[in-house]
Amino acid sequence: MRVLIHSCCAPCLTYPRETLEGEGHDVEALWYNPNIHPYKEYQKRMHEVQRYSGLRSINVHYIDEYPLAEWLEDIQSSVADGKERCVRCYELRLGRTAAFAEANGFDAFTTTLLVSKHQDHEAVRRAGAEAGERHGVEFLYRDFRDGWKRSIEMSKELQLYRQPYCGCVFSEHERYSEQ
Repeated sequence: MRVLIHSCCAPCLTYPRETLEGEGHDVEALWYNPNIHPYKEYQKRMHEVQRYSGLRSINVHYIDEYPLAEWLEDIQSSVADGKERCVRCYELRLGRTAAFAEANGFDAFTTTLLVSKHQDHEAVRRAGAEAGERHGVEFLYRDFRDGWKRSIEMSKELQLYRQPYCGCVFSEHERYSEQ
């Protein structure tokens, strides 16, 4: 099966890719992360995915858009509720991934968000399933959290940049304001 995996960052791509290829899938990746903040962080993460693709020979497609104002406008009513804000993020990323998968003949899609123990897996699963249904492409759910430590090991071996927070301006604030 030809599978497109949405990649939030290079370290998170390591284990899910290894697992899916081990299952016999033909895996390609998609970089689409329009709300990572600040822009320098966005660029750093995209650069690391580019570097990883060279180190591990994986085809990566890039939707290099940074519509920060639109993202902030879209979530302004849900800013107070971190969970709802994250759901909107999942819907945005997975909706665009499903559309890309449909347009480019993939059999299924998934996301590296599922390797994180910090993400709401049920919300990711719902957003992926709904996006897949809208676009006629299977959402391939896998609970990759058992490989979280392995992804850290692989990223250290490859000397990949590991980000200290999820990505949006609000997760950045939450991460650093708790210290």
